Formats: sequence, C-alpha cells, structure tokens
Amino acid sequence: MIRSIVFPRVVGKSLEELQPALELFRALGFAPGNEWHEGGNHGIEMLAPSGGIEFLAAADAPSVDAMVEVSDADSAWQIAKKLGVTIRREIADTPYGARLFEVEVSGLRIGFLTYAKKVGEPHGSEASLNAAGKQFAIVVGRFNSFITERLLDGALLALRQCGANPNDISIVYVPGAFEIPAAARQLAQSGRYHAVICIGCLLRGGTLHYEVIANEVTRGVGQSAQETGVPHAFGVLTCDTLAQAIDRAGLKAGNKGFEAALAAVEMASLRQQVAAHVTSAADGKR
Repeated sequence: MIRSIVFPRVVGKSLEELQPALELFRALGFAPGNEWHEGGNHGIEMLAPSGGIEFLAAADAPSVDAMVEVSDADSAWQIAKKLGVTIRREIADTPYGARLFEVEVSGLRIGFLTYAKKVGEPHGSEASLNAAGKQFAIVVGRFNSFITERLLDGALLALRQCGANPNDISIVYVPGAFEIPAAARQLAQSGRYHAVICIGCLLRGGTLHYEVIANEVTRGVGQSAQETGVPHAFGVLTCDTLAQAIDRAGLKAGNKGFEAALAAVEMASLRQQVAAHVTSAADGKR
C-alpha cells in the first residue's frame, strides 16, 4: 500500500535560497523527483534509493532534521567542503561504530553517516563516484528526441557533479535506439573511454517492432560491454506510453539518464580499483 514517504521542509522563500541544498544533494547522488509550483511556492523532491523512519527513545531532540546514509562518509565530507556548506559537526567515528558528520545548508540541518562493518562481516569493494580524470562517451538516439535530450541533460549533470571535465565527455548521436550498440562498441574499442553511456527511448506501438528492437538493443549493449571490457551504462527507456517516458526523463521517476551516468562513473572507478588490486596482488607474489 505504501509507495514512498516525504518529509517537507521549508528551507527558503525563493528558488534561489533552495539552490545550495539542491546542489549538495545532487552532488551526492540524489535523483530529482516531483517538482511543483503554486503561486509563489515551490517544491522540489530529491530522491534516495531507499528511506525509512527512525523512532527514538531519548531525552533530547535530534541534532539534525534529516540523517542520510552514504556509501563513503569521507568522500561525502570532501564534497560538502568543496561546496562550502556550513559544517556543524566535524567528521568522526561514533561510539556505535559509524562514521558521521553534520552540515547546515539552506537552513536545513543534515547528518551524513556510513555504518561500520560488523566484526566478522566480509568487507566488499565499493567504488567512489569520482569522474575526475576519466573519459566518457555518451551515445544518444535521436528518435523520440523530446525524451532523449532530457535524458542527456541528466547524464551531463551527473557527470559534472561527479567531477568530470566537460572536455572529457564525447557525445555521439545515432538515428535511433537500434543503432546504439554498434556506436557504443566502436567507441569502447577505441580504448579512449573509461565508460560508455547509452541513451535512447522506445515506446510500445501496435506491432512487434517494439519487442524486437528492445531485445536487440539490450543484447547488443550487454554484449559490447562484456566483449570490450569497457563498462556500458544502460539509459535506454522502454516504455508503454509517452507519459511513462516523461516521468522517467525528469519527473516522478527521476531522470534515468542521470542514474545511468552515475552507474557509469561507479563502474569506471570500480574497474580501475579492481585492476589496481589485481596488479598489487600479482606484485606481492613475485
């Protein structure tokens, strides 16, 4: 029955006053959600992959308006400092094993933390969302450009917020979704790019054309990634209606281009991380 929960917070009287908070949340990977305007009032959702309500039994009120769990508190700390937000609590380990810091931005008190691994729990590898120094290629299908251009805007925003240099981003247009895998493979085989982002939009029609194209595009992109070893992010929408596509290009369901770019950055970083680990392990055996 429950689909989501949102806690509204007034953090300014104008859109300009909201910008510092929006900039911080976007830089940390939040996806844009619903946006509304009524009279002089504005509302903009920032969506996380998951959320919940925490019930407290304590003598004092919590020190923050919201607590955000991140994959790497130290990386989030660096982003917050880079954006110049007010630090309310320096980053440090807590008695309950978390890594935590608190900020104040646009009048909103926010805590960011990473829970420590429990004793005996395996420690996995998780790459950071750091695009600095990496090259990215974006393949965009022109068909349904009303949607794909918005997905492209989301992808570019995500790359910029992850630290990518605009000169390190190449955009290649193809006629439609069917041509995306061939272009993506050629770009991956060039050896120039750390990841390829595939963007397109397919809308179901009255024939089997939709299923045929959707299957071929999915197979082609996956095969290109596996055979070249270069990460490919899948930002091709496969929707029943135009309304569904619009929702996924920046409205109710966020921007799938933004999400695809984040996946590309993480996978590019992970590839480097794994390669460095393998090299280190090999050197240790010599």
